[in-house]
Amino acid sequence: MRIGIIGAGQIGGTLTRRLRELGHEVRVSNSRSPESLADLAAETGATAVWAADAATDADLVIISIPQKKVPDLADGIVDARRPGAPVIETNNYYPHQRDGEIAGIEDGLTESEWVAEQIGAPVYKVFNGIWWKNLLEKGTPTGTPNRIALPVAGADGAGRDLVHELVDQLGFDPVDAGPLAESWRQQPGTPVYGKDFDAENTRKALAAATRARTSDWSARAA
Repeated sequence: MRIGIIGAGQIGGTLTRRLRELGHEVRVSNSRSPESLADLAAETGATAVWAADAATDADLVIISIPQKKVPDLADGIVDARRPGAPVIETNNYYPHQRDGEIAGIEDGLTESEWVAEQIGAPVYKVFNGIWWKNLLEKGTPTGTPNRIALPVAGADGAGRDLVHELVDQLGFDPVDAGPLAESWRQQPGTPVYGKDFDAENTRKALAAATRARTSDWSARAA
């Protein structure tokens, strides 16, 4: 596949490395110039591009940037992807540690619904709760006992099927976490976030989640 990645931090950079190892064509970008990614491009064989060009003719697009930076993305940032190509977002909202208050999220949107609203395209939420080093090193073949599972929230259909296929290729069991409106079940502070559960325990953790934001994960909660 041709995959466009917007963001080359810990998760975006790790996905660049892993996806190139799997033989995918990767176009990677950050908030600066392509030249700033020369080392990553040389290491992996990915093509460094401007962020505005990362999604061009892509079969799948990944957005992996700080939540507060999403509104800075160019209008129509993913519009040049191929028809029906899914968009993954790996972001998390950290109001105290990094992002400050984001009103739409605090007012009730899930983090991913807010991202989808900002970029004008539906998204799938995945890769937001796994440590980058485990994403890099702990993938295992399909059928491996106790294989780490990753929840995937988003619409049913061909896009979900492609995202699930990619998660499996990377060495993890994809778990259907429901529609994007249910993606709060895998946000920071929930039972599944930051855990390396297998598929059965991932489903249990998703079911046990509660939607209310605690003070650690809200700019407004007392």
